[in-house]
Amino acid sequence: MKRYLLLTTLFLLSAVLPGCDKDTGLNIFTIQDDISLGQQTKAQIEANPSEYPILKESTHQAAYSYIRAIKNDILNGGKLTHKDDFPWQIYIIDRDDIQNAFCTPGGYIYVYTGLIKYLDKKSSLAGVLGHEMAHADKRHTTELLTKEYGIQTLLDVVLGKNQGLLTEIAANLVTLKFTRNEESEADKYSVIYLCPTKYHSDGAADFFQKIIDSGSSTPPEFLSTHPNPDHRIENIEDEAQSLGCTATITQQEDVNSYAQFKASL
Repeated sequence: MKRYLLLTTLFLLSAVLPGCDKDTGLNIFTIQDDISLGQQTKAQIEANPSEYPILKESTHQAAYSYIRAIKNDILNGGKLTHKDDFPWQIYIIDRDDIQNAFCTPGGYIYVYTGLIKYLDKKSSLAGVLGHEMAHADKRHTTELLTKEYGIQTLLDVVLGKNQGLLTEIAANLVTLKFTRNEESEADKYSVIYLCPTKYHSDGAADFFQKIIDSGSSTPPEFLSTHPNPDHRIENIEDEAQSLGCTATITQQEDVNSYAQFKASL
């Protein structure tokens, strides 16, 4: 029944909005579509261990317990729209040369060891995770795909005329670039998600501040296509102030425990 309704909606949209596919701001994917795309992307990643060498939980139980606890703290803050809809699984990619993190549709989160080791605080990592989870929770990826491929093309997929397209889409999701507005929204919601937790809600700003302090002329991949870090820091801190967020995490947990976490990788 749901698929029938989706088909009807797509037919109406393709008839009413010809030539407007790129600018409608619509998302014709269902929640289950988001999860399916995430699962397909996960399969693509697992099939390429040379590019994505995922640490095994069996040999890094403490590290996975640590990072999963941060993820759970964010989810339990009660601010995510799709907290109970998505799997929200998290994986660590063993690449010290890459300072990056990403989250697929449906909530499959990947964090590189290079990013983990670059940061210095548990709150900083929580801020990055909140940012990436926001991309999935606000469904930025499937909204972008609706704009990129257009309603008519996606209608063809639903009708079975181009079944290979979703596999192609899934293979390209890891390198998908978000717009400036989507990055800004993810920054904002990182603060919103962390505000009810023990973490410093402006933790995501720590990453950008470190980039500025280092004076690096070659910013990490995570930052390469994102908005100006100065503006992001200001916006993140302003959001935290406007919400009146107060952190309760101790120095021992925020800094010292994080150093131990890094040393375990």
